[in-house]
Amino acid sequence: MSGMEKSSSLVGRLLLSFIFVLSGCSKIAGWNQSTAFIASKGIPIVNMMLASAVIVEVLGGLALLVGFRARIAAGVLFLFLIPTTVIFHNFWALQGMERMDNMAHFLKNLAIMGGLLMVVAFGPGPLCLDARRRA
Repeated sequence: MSGMEKSSSLVGRLLLSFIFVLSGCSKIAGWNQSTAFIASKGIPIVNMMLASAVIVEVLGGLALLVGFRARIAAGVLFLFLIPTTVIFHNFWALQGMERMDNMAHFLKNLAIMGGLLMVVAFGPGPLCLDARRRA
């Protein structure tokens, strides 16, 4: 494997992980705003659902970042994004700028899901904890 391939997989994991780690941390920092947003979507047991989302995003994102059980982490994050995308970015039920904004987020999430499936299919690459454990 060339140096470009090694570094590309590392940078790809880094970029994929950032959105999850930062999103999870911002939910912690803005807990009240996050609970209000979740409640506005009709989700029950808001605090438990928010805590679960934070755990999945932060731990999954960090696991992906360092390449620890990266295929599992990517799979979990992929599954997490399915209901998240449908519930929180339902652009088809909106109008005007709100519709356009949510469509962009919906499509962004689809692209992220594609990247996560690439990690599931091909692994995290050689520059990761999983490769170090195997060696």
